[in-house]
Amino acid sequence: MKYIVLLSLLLTLSACYKGKSVDLIIHNAKIHVMNDQLEMSEAIAIKDGKIVEVGPERQILNKYTAKTIINAQNKDVFPGFHDAHGHIMSLAKQKLNADLRGSRSYYEMISKLEKHQSKTKQSILIGRGWDQSIWGEKIMPDNQLLNETFPEIPVALTRIDGHAMLINQAMMNYVGINDTTQVKGGDFLKKDGKLSGILLDHALDLVNNAIPKPKKEDLKAAILSIQNDLLAAGITHVHEAGLSAEERDLFIELADKNQLEIYVYAMLFPTPENIEFAKENGFYKNNRLSIRSFKIIADGALGSHGACMIEPYSDLTNTHGMLLKSPSEIHAVFTEAKTLNYQVNSHCIGDSANRTVLRMIDTLMQKTPDHRWRIEHAQIMHPSDFQYFNSTGVIPSVQPTHATSDQRWAEHHIGKERLEKGAYAYNTLQKESGMILFGTDFPIEHYDPFGTIHAAVQRKNTENEPLKGFLKDEAVDLATTLKAMTLWAAYGCFEEGQVGSLEKGKQANIVIFDQAVKSSASFLPNYAWVSIVDGKIVFDMR
Repeated sequence: MKYIVLLSLLLTLSACYKGKSVDLIIHNAKIHVMNDQLEMSEAIAIKDGKIVEVGPERQILNKYTAKTIINAQNKDVFPGFHDAHGHIMSLAKQKLNADLRGSRSYYEMISKLEKHQSKTKQSILIGRGWDQSIWGEKIMPDNQLLNETFPEIPVALTRIDGHAMLINQAMMNYVGINDTTQVKGGDFLKKDGKLSGILLDHALDLVNNAIPKPKKEDLKAAILSIQNDLLAAGITHVHEAGLSAEERDLFIELADKNQLEIYVYAMLFPTPENIEFAKENGFYKNNRLSIRSFKIIADGALGSHGACMIEPYSDLTNTHGMLLKSPSEIHAVFTEAKTLNYQVNSHCIGDSANRTVLRMIDTLMQKTPDHRWRIEHAQIMHPSDFQYFNSTGVIPSVQPTHATSDQRWAEHHIGKERLEKGAYAYNTLQKESGMILFGTDFPIEHYDPFGTIHAAVQRKNTENEPLKGFLKDEAVDLATTLKAMTLWAAYGCFEEGQVGSLEKGKQANIVIFDQAVKSSASFLPNYAWVSIVDGKIVFDMR
């Protein structure tokens, strides 16, 4: 009998030694748990898409067995990064049209257009990405050269920020724009009393609503390509910053077929169709697509003088910019969102737009402390208005690379005092709010999260400019930056219970980076070595 008992005991010990079966183990790793305590660990066990346990190397390897085991080679392991403000749909459209980003002159832009047109033979030529500040120009271009090059084909070229457009005379004729055309919340710039071809803000709608839309299947293919690029960068979550009803439905189609390999938290433009969707669906969840927020664009962009400022622009003293919606229109959307318990994420660039929206939220949401409404950009703040991020519970959602891109001309636009006392003030915003979210606003900026890290911590672009950093007092440390892209970003989209840190029970959305994740005076390129979503390897460059 004692031999039977001994045999039973040995079998039991043998079974324990073999360990519990899981799907995936990552070991020999520097695991950044990214919880509040910023704990570190060595190994992680994953089953059914969830984290089973995080712990010391020996403990995990002794306790669990798995068919798939990744030796991380002592590399850094993080929760999948969030881009808390991006535009997958805009990037998809840009892939289908002429990409003008990086053009160093008007003539180079024209050359890119000619090459694109020679390949595509389009009846209407669409492009995006020009930025006259890169050309060394402080004022907007006119369409003279565009008219000379393309006298018959309608051409529409959206500025990098999406708030200005250059069109030729053929496009004006196609749309029906003339000297008497007016649009609420938009403008048509003139030169020597004649239309220059520059449209601002809502004036762009006249063109965008008239030109042919991309084919749905082409957009889907572009989105699937983009998500692979994002996974290669270490991004597993994107907060999609503004969708029309038609664009919303395209993402739903992808989600229905489980074709989204990244998580998308979508903000809807508050159109009647999208408001009706929110009423019918409430908090919408479909595989990796979530919808429970509205996106309001309160003002325009600083680079095109459309951001709404309290005082006039320093270099264009006859304008304050403009609100793109009246305060009563903004309030109506806020009230509807509150009724639906939907989050509102408000694009606010200028100090006047920020003040208007923050004060409105302060009045409306005082009795709803955990609303998680967000200010997207919070780019220029009046010093007296930072306090609202503390009192209102509003979360600042910013894009550090905007600061390092705008540093070429920001002082020229708003003057030294406004620049130094309330612009691109990420350190101040984080201290007032208690957290901050980081994104890129791609395709306006590149989605590379390590460009974001360099801009946030060193206040430099990837070419390490400016040498001493831009407004260096507003830099944040690396730990804050990483929280802004993981734990806090998850909180900003109501998903902190599922993602954002590598803790037991959370979804196994994980990135192992090729190089150490750190910050130094010189930009350090980096990318994913392995990306994992819901416990499955979706990008692998081992």
